[in-house]
Amino acid sequence: MQNRNASVLDDDRIGGLLVKLTIPAFLGMFVITLYNVVDTIFIGHYVGPLGIAGLSIVFPIQMLSMGIGQMMGMGGASLISRLIGADNIPRAEHALGNAYSGTILLSAVVMIVGLSNPDFWLRLMGSSDTILPYAHDYMVIILYGMFFQTFAMSMNMLIRAEGNARVPMIGMIVGAGINIVLDAVFIIPLGMGVQGAALATVIAQFISTIYFLSYHLTGKSFLRLHARNLIIQWQIMRDILAIGISALAMTVAGSVASIFVNRLLVSFGGDLHISAFGIIHRIMMFALMPGMVIGQGLQPILGFNYGARRFDRALRVIKLAVTYATAISTLAFFILYFYPEPFIRVFSNDAGLIEVGIYAAKRVFAVMPVIGLMMVGQIVFQSIGKVVQAIVSSLGRTALFLIPTVLILPHFWGIDGVWLAFPFTDVLTLLLTLWLAIPIWLDFSRRSKLTTAQPEEFNLPPPPVKLG
Repeated sequence: MQNRNASVLDDDRIGGLLVKLTIPAFLGMFVITLYNVVDTIFIGHYVGPLGIAGLSIVFPIQMLSMGIGQMMGMGGASLISRLIGADNIPRAEHALGNAYSGTILLSAVVMIVGLSNPDFWLRLMGSSDTILPYAHDYMVIILYGMFFQTFAMSMNMLIRAEGNARVPMIGMIVGAGINIVLDAVFIIPLGMGVQGAALATVIAQFISTIYFLSYHLTGKSFLRLHARNLIIQWQIMRDILAIGISALAMTVAGSVASIFVNRLLVSFGGDLHISAFGIIHRIMMFALMPGMVIGQGLQPILGFNYGARRFDRALRVIKLAVTYATAISTLAFFILYFYPEPFIRVFSNDAGLIEVGIYAAKRVFAVMPVIGLMMVGQIVFQSIGKVVQAIVSSLGRTALFLIPTVLILPHFWGIDGVWLAFPFTDVLTLLLTLWLAIPIWLDFSRRSKLTTAQPEEFNLPPPPVKLG
């Protein structure tokens, strides 16, 4: 049982603490990505390109599920970290309970709406008649198990908010391992196709959910889960949603963008291009991972030190996070831009699909080095409770830039316009992130100099813990 009077986040060794939280976050995010990637690999080899296309059509629904989990998880985690930093443990525990309740309610709403008319939603997302049977079989099972995916995503962030990165890592690794084994069993010897892939995913996420619940219910956590805190308190829920809504907005906008991309790929290319996009999108998830996991490691450290008014530490951890994320995303660029074929072959041996995938990769990953800084910047806004900046930066990549460019460019460049919309979007998002982040950086620098040089002469107000 952890010491209730101390937090692992109260550590001057910022670099070591960032690495300590980032490595488990990387492993956890890696296996979260595997949930979708492994399904696609098995389907590509044992069902075919149309199976991959079916999974690609359903992916916006899975993104919505993850978005709800990220909304409650990131919003709750940001509030919890700042409350722990301000030594307000009872309110942090109330935020934990409200995040639990919000996750349950919202995932139930999506499941009910989705199951009301699956084929309508699939056609709206761009499914053709040939893809529809595969997409339908996969989507129905995924919707029935939506709570487990949403809950696992939320708990992954909420547990990390108290400085424990090991439990989320173990929970996701165990789930991913079970997913891989069940995929192999359900798809190869049992021949269940896309239904087997969906069932394997739901069972694996159920196991992860049980593990995370046991952490809070057995008294091993720093924060306690009390039944009374499950009763939603509007002020706390408002604070959670104010920050978390940016994460949901980002994934919802991503879902909408994926729908537009799918529909335009059908118009300017065909089913094979949707299959290629399904593969590229999975590879892109790994490309985005360095910035995301370093941001996840950054979030509790930055939130804690911001809540504790330690602006010098806040600046140090932001600098380190940006440096690490940019270096790793640059390395990923050289690998995926110049040698994409081995990664595409992991998903399929179809010659036509591989050719289209390589062509798309050369365009989609053209400016990947900027992604690390872009992702870290978004996490900074969420971590310190900057609601407007968090929402604008989260929506920027998809709603402000990707959707307009993917709707406009194909009319000039055909199928190339769909693929080139992605690097155009990344450059514009980087500029937006810098524009929003520079004033915050300058403010942190000013506060850091004041509090470290002559702290007795200044009475700086603490950053707000409550967003209301």
